Amino acid sequence: MECNQPLAPRKSSSFSSGRDEKRREIDRNFSLGTVKLEQGHERKERRNKETIQEEEEEEEEEAEERAGKMGEGASNGEEPEANLITVSGDIDNFLAVLLAVGDGRDGRHEPPEIPESTIEKFVALVEEEMATYETGDEKWPSGGAESSLLDAIDRVSKLTTGLRKFSSEPKYQQAMNRSGTVLHQAMCFLEDEFHSLLQDARTKQEAVSSSSKTKPQPSFSRLYEFDRHVPPSSEPSSCVPSPAYPPEAVERLHKIADAMISAGYDAECCQVFAVARRNAFEAGLPSLGFEKVSIEDVLKMAWESLESEIATWIKAFRHTITASISAERELCEAVFASHRAISDRLFRSFAHCAIIQLLTFAEAVTMTKRSAEKLFKVLDIYEAMRDVMPTVDALLPDEADQEESSILVDPKTEISSVRFRLGEAAVAIFCELESSIKADSSKTPVPGGAVHPLTRYVTNYLKYACEYKNTLEQVFKEHRHSEKPSSTDGDGDNSRGSGGGGRGDNRGNNGGNGNYNPFAAQLVGAMDLLHSNLESKSKLYKDLALSNIFLMNNGRYVAKKVKGSPEIHQLVGETWYRKRSSDLRQYHKNYQRETWSKLLACLRDDGLQVKGSVYKPLLKERFKSFNAMFEDIHKAQSSWVVSDEQLQSELRVSVSAVVVPAYRSFLGRFSQYLDPGRQTEKYIKFGAEDLENLIDELFDGNPSSMASKRRT
Repeated sequence: MECNQPLAPRKSSSFSSGRDEKRREIDRNFSLGTVKLEQGHERKERRNKETIQEEEEEEEEEAEERAGKMGEGASNGEEPEANLITVSGDIDNFLAVLLAVGDGRDGRHEPPEIPESTIEKFVALVEEEMATYETGDEKWPSGGAESSLLDAIDRVSKLTTGLRKFSSEPKYQQAMNRSGTVLHQAMCFLEDEFHSLLQDARTKQEAVSSSSKTKPQPSFSRLYEFDRHVPPSSEPSSCVPSPAYPPEAVERLHKIADAMISAGYDAECCQVFAVARRNAFEAGLPSLGFEKVSIEDVLKMAWESLESEIATWIKAFRHTITASISAERELCEAVFASHRAISDRLFRSFAHCAIIQLLTFAEAVTMTKRSAEKLFKVLDIYEAMRDVMPTVDALLPDEADQEESSILVDPKTEISSVRFRLGEAAVAIFCELESSIKADSSKTPVPGGAVHPLTRYVTNYLKYACEYKNTLEQVFKEHRHSEKPSSTDGDGDNSRGSGGGGRGDNRGNNGGNGNYNPFAAQLVGAMDLLHSNLESKSKLYKDLALSNIFLMNNGRYVAKKVKGSPEIHQLVGETWYRKRSSDLRQYHKNYQRETWSKLLACLRDDGLQVKGSVYKPLLKERFKSFNAMFEDIHKAQSSWVVSDEQLQSELRVSVSAVVVPAYRSFLGRFSQYLDPGRQTEKYIKFGAEDLENLIDELFDGNPSSMASKRRT
């Protein structure tokens, strides 16, 4: 932006004589560091202390001189000295003549006679007017006095500019120095008021009580021990709105800005505004629960603390984009309504600084050590950035001719860059799940064939991850787009590429590479690895029946989680789910065969009848074998664990359906061949109802004595 040349008198206070150099310095320092405007005012205070005595002495001399002249005029019958309004009219007339000469409109090029006394009266009256408010209870005038003072200051500015054209003339030079000094005093006066008005809202903002920080969610790693679902915090927390400037304050800011910019003090005005608004933004962050932290602090932070910080950062980031920046644009447009270019530049600078400051935290998160439990907070940050982009695009449209495009990095570019790194981190973290599954090669079987901790962890992790299904599909397509499905993917024959025989069934992945879903492929791959790992762990059990119980427990746990999650069920596909259900049925059959088929062999009819008669020794042996085998089964399998109530019930019912009818039939046909009394009690220890009761004790995880359950 073009600026007027500096006044002939050297500026003091917060304004340097090299204003162009100062503007460049301002642009270089357009960062969100804590800039203290008070430094400029301290310099003013030092200047005031050094010159105040001299100014007071000059004012006393001028007052005595004016009083003497007024006395002389009164004694001679002259009219008293005119006021500011009358003198202003004389100045306007002089300016009209001066500008006409300067433009050559009247054909003259020589400067007109300068009314030294009128100019002196005018600037002295302006000084007195400002002094009235600087030393009085009310620093800034209100009502019509406000407009009158601003009009007077505007005349001083125009007068100084007009006199400069003929500054080679001694009288003009002297008048220009005088008016320039008063103009500078006026700018100091306006700058102070501009700063005070801006600070009023900041003070109110700092007084707003800090909102309570978001309660941290439990670390996802606890799902390894506890089987429960923790939903993501998708609902945005309420934000404390920034206090707005009252309309009258905005109007005053607008008038002061116009006056300072018209006088050529645009750099100083912009600096005061920019620094005050950046400081106000920083002061408002704690009210949202977010405190500024360095990258080093983030990298050193414990994960539990960082989880909480991420939650408050997301709230602050969303509020900044959707509320703070939007409100800032309205404020800039209102205060600098007459100067659109300045308004746009200040707003873009504020938006850039606010966004970059917050992005520093998000970027630091991407630098932390990657671990499985961090995936969901990384995705929360990613989603926050993705969701605000339409608002950012609307607030900061692309403009190729932006003056500061070479100085300030586009905030949208910065958001996209950090979001890209977050997506990259999310993909890497999720893919590490496969490595974790492969690395779990423990050789200690889970007691009772219960659900393995690895099954709980992986299944809950994947179920939780699928609540971010759309986001994970997006980041996987962005960061793993170069991967292609295997050549057998469309055929459904490759278990890794098709989810164990057709995972693309319900996901459209079998329609060619264009529909390939890399996230779904990665998820199915992890579940297939888990399945293989569990099959290996089942071989740690010496009892084949218990091995199948273990596979049933874990398979049912996975199937139940998949069925209960529409997202994960859609991703793995119906064919994959049916295949796992088929596996469960096979495990059940294997268990029945390994346990109860051997027991039922004791109830065979073959060999019991010899030449039409029952061979009692063999019958007694069959009963003894049945009793001993059933007792062993009951003792072992009552300590086995089936935590899923439905599966437990299914197993008990299926066992009873096979064993009890066969035993009842065997008793009915052969118990009569045993002698009543002691012989019957010795070989027939259980009734059919006893067996039913004892079978209902299986899979409780607590071995129980069957003495009380025996037939009496």
